[in-house]
Amino acid sequence: MIAAYAHATSCVQGGELRFTLSAASPVVVTDVADDRVVHEGRAGTDWTLPIGDDWPSSLYRARFGPEQPWPYSLPGSAPCPDNEVHFVVRQARPTSPILVSVPFTTWQAYNRSGVPGEGLYWTESPERAGRVSFDRPGGGPPPERWEEGMIRWLRPAGYDVAYCSNLDLGPELLAPHRLLVVNGHDEYWSREMRDAVEDFVAAGGNVAFFSGNTAWWQITLEDGGRTMVCERDPLTGSAEWVATDRPENTLTGTSFRAGAGTWGPYMRRMLDESYTTRFAQHWVFEGTGLTDGDKFGQGCLGYETDAAEFEEVAGVPRVTARDGTPPSFVVLATADLRHWSAYGQGGMATMGVFTSGAGTVFNAATINWGNTLHDPVVERVTRNVLDRLSAPPSPRWEVIGAAADIRAMAVLGRTLHAVDAHGTLLARELCGQNLAWQPVRYVGELRALAVPREAAGGVGVELLGLSAAGRLVSLDRGDLGPAPEGALALAVADNAFHVATDRDELWSLTFGERTWRHAGPAAGARCLSSMNGRLYAADAVGDVHTMIPGGTWEPLGFRAPGEVFTTCAGRLVSAGRSEPLRWRPVRRPAR
Repeated sequence: MIAAYAHATSCVQGGELRFTLSAASPVVVTDVADDRVVHEGRAGTDWTLPIGDDWPSSLYRARFGPEQPWPYSLPGSAPCPDNEVHFVVRQARPTSPILVSVPFTTWQAYNRSGVPGEGLYWTESPERAGRVSFDRPGGGPPPERWEEGMIRWLRPAGYDVAYCSNLDLGPELLAPHRLLVVNGHDEYWSREMRDAVEDFVAAGGNVAFFSGNTAWWQITLEDGGRTMVCERDPLTGSAEWVATDRPENTLTGTSFRAGAGTWGPYMRRMLDESYTTRFAQHWVFEGTGLTDGDKFGQGCLGYETDAAEFEEVAGVPRVTARDGTPPSFVVLATADLRHWSAYGQGGMATMGVFTSGAGTVFNAATINWGNTLHDPVVERVTRNVLDRLSAPPSPRWEVIGAAADIRAMAVLGRTLHAVDAHGTLLARELCGQNLAWQPVRYVGELRALAVPREAAGGVGVELLGLSAAGRLVSLDRGDLGPAPEGALALAVADNAFHVATDRDELWSLTFGERTWRHAGPAAGARCLSSMNGRLYAADAVGDVHTMIPGGTWEPLGFRAPGEVFTTCAGRLVSAGRSEPLRWRPVRRPAR
C-alpha cells in the first residue's frame, strides 16, 4: 500500500499543496462534503497538487492507489489508511459568515496510537511519544468520523461556510467571519490558537462548539508548525490546560473534568443516552416543541462529553463558576452520566450558552452531535444556533424566566426584586438562567420599585417604592412622603426621585428636599427606570425612550414586551402580567 502525507494541513483556493509518497501512484481527490471528484491523475513520490480557484472551501481527501477497507465503526478498530491524506481548502477571499475548523491536531495525536514512541496514546503509557510529526502518513479522521456528519450536512442544509485547519486559527483568519464552528473532537490546542479565538469572541465574534473534550490538552508547535509537542506531564512540559491556570471552561464554558466518557468495548453505550431539556423557552430551542424535562437527541452524547459544575436552585440548574465556567453561562440541557464510571469516566453533559466580551459562545458539549443531525430536534437547535450567531449583530429580547404577574421591578446588588399582584415581594438572581421567583415577604400593592446608585440626603441604597395610594416608601423604613398627584411610575437618578404621572408630566425631587419640581413631559411613560444617570421610559404601547435629566426625550427604536421594566448593568429587563421575564442590551437597533 502507498504511504503518503501532505506538507500542510490546508491550502488556499488557487494555491498548491505538496505531497510526499512512498512510490508513484494514481491519485483521486474528492470533496468530503459531497464525494465529488475534483482531480484524477498520477502522482510521483514528490508531487504538487494544483488547487482550483473554483474548488469550494471544504475538507478534501486525496487517495493514492486503490481504496483500502476503512469501515465506519463504533468502536473504531482500523485507523485512517496510510494512502489517504486529508486537507482543507481555504477561501482565497473570505466571504462566508461561518468558518468551520477541522481538528487536525487531534487527528495527529491519535495517529499510530499504541505504537511505542510514535503515538501520543495511550494516555498514561510510559512508551507514548511526547512529540509527533505531521510529516508522516496517517493522521486522518478516526474511524468513528466524529466530524463527518456535520461536514456533509452543512452544504445541503443551505449554509455558506468556509473551512480551515485548526492550525490556521489566528486573528487574521478569524476576523472576516461572524461565527467559528468547532466540530467533533478538538482536544489539542496551542496557546496561539486559544488566544486568537478568545480575542475573536471578546471583540464580538461568536463560537459554536458542536464538540466535546474540547481544548483539554495544551500543545506547542515546533519546526514551522510541523511538529506537535504534548508531554502530558507538567514536570517536563505541556499538560492539561487547567495546569496552566487557564481552565478550558473560560474558553468553552465547560470541561471534560466534569464530563463523562465511555470507551473501548463500551463505546456503544453512548447510543442509549439523551439530553434532558432544562430551559425550553430559550431561543436555542425555538421551534422544537420541547418543554422542560423532555428528552431529546438520543445518541448525540458520546463518546466523551463536557460539563459545567452547577447546583440545583429550586429545580433549576445554576452554574457555580467555581471551575472556571463564566457566571453568564446558561444551562440549557443536562444529562446525568455518572453511571459511565463503569465504562470509562462518570460525569455529566451540560449544553449551554454564555457571553464573553461582545461575543456569544454556544456549547453542545458532546463529540457526536454532528452525527445525529437526522434527529429533528438536534437539527433545529443547530439551525437556531447557526442562524442567530452568524447573522449581523442585533440586540434582541431574550427570555430569562417564566411568566408571572409582575407589577414592579428593580435591581439591588445582583438580585432582581419584583412585586406581584398580591403585594408579595419576590426575588431571584439577575442572570440569564431561568430561575424561579422566590417569595420574600408581603409589602402591599406597589406601582413601581427603584434603587439609588448611592446613598445621599438621608436616602440609602435600598428598595424604594411608589404605593397605590401615591406615597413614596422605603420597603425597610416605611413612608417617605407624598408623590405628585396621579403618579404612575418611579425612577431614581442623580440623587433624585423622578415620577411620571397620568397627565404625562415628569416631576423630580432631590434627596433631602421637600418640594417637587416640574421637569417637563414624561414621554407618555407608564414605567420608568434609570441607569448611569440616564432615565428610561416605556409608553403605553411599550416604545422605549431615554434622556439625561434636564434634557429631551429621544426614542430608542424598540419596544419593551411587558408592562414593567427595569435597568441594570447595560441591560433592560422586562416583565408583565402574562409576559415571561426577558432582557436585552441597551443599544439602538442596527441601521
